[in-house]
This record gives sequence, structure tokens and C-alpha cells, in this order.
Amino acid sequence: MTETTNPAHAQIDETVKANDVVLFMKGTKDMPQCGFSSRVAGVLNYMGVEFTDVNVLADDGVRQGIKDYSDWPTIPQLYIKGEFVGGCDIITEMTLSGELDTMFNDNGVGFDKEAADRIREANG
Repeated sequence: MTETTNPAHAQIDETVKANDVVLFMKGTKDMPQCGFSSRVAGVLNYMGVEFTDVNVLADDGVRQGIKDYSDWPTIPQLYIKGEFVGGCDIITEMTLSGELDTMFNDNGVGFDKEAADRIREANG
């Protein structure tokens, strides 16, 4: 990734690299402020994943900066072990296919496998 002129870039980079799972979202994990952020936070919370939430509505620099950082135009954005995974649609698909479980397992991120299975059963 190239360095940008956005001053939030260093803060974003540090947050992504210092935490196993980070969700850049509108609102917080306890009070999401958009449906897409709510869906991804809900999946992570239901699966018992410990994650850091970053409320992009609290800082315009971060709100635009995360889009530049990932070269992805929408929020929410999920990062696992420093790697950009995707937004709401991608996380939903990965949850339903079991691919998210694999990614958590491969990266040593704890989650409730039974809860993940219940999500798939309910949406199967």
C-alpha cells in the first residue's frame, strides 16, 4: 500500500496491525448506526469473536482514510490479522459458506463454531 496524504493512515495502519480482528463500521459494536454495519457486527458478536470496533462516524479522516487504505469504497470493512477481508456482502457470503470459520481457524481467532453452524442452518 502506498502512503497517502491522509493523516489518519498511520492511525488506521496501527489499529489494523495491533488487533487480531478489526471492524471499521458506522457506530459501535454495541450500537451500530447502519444496517450493513449492524449485520457484520451482529455476526461477529453472535459467533463470540473478540473484535475492535472503529466508529468511522466519529472521525471524518478515518471515514475517508479507511476507504483509501483498503481501496474499497464502502463501510463496514473487516480486517483479520492485518488483512482486509471485505464488506457486508462478502462477510455474509463467507459466513454462510464456512469460509469465515476457516479464516478464523487459520489465524488463531477464537469463535463459537456451534453459533456459526446455527447461522448457516437458519439461512440454509
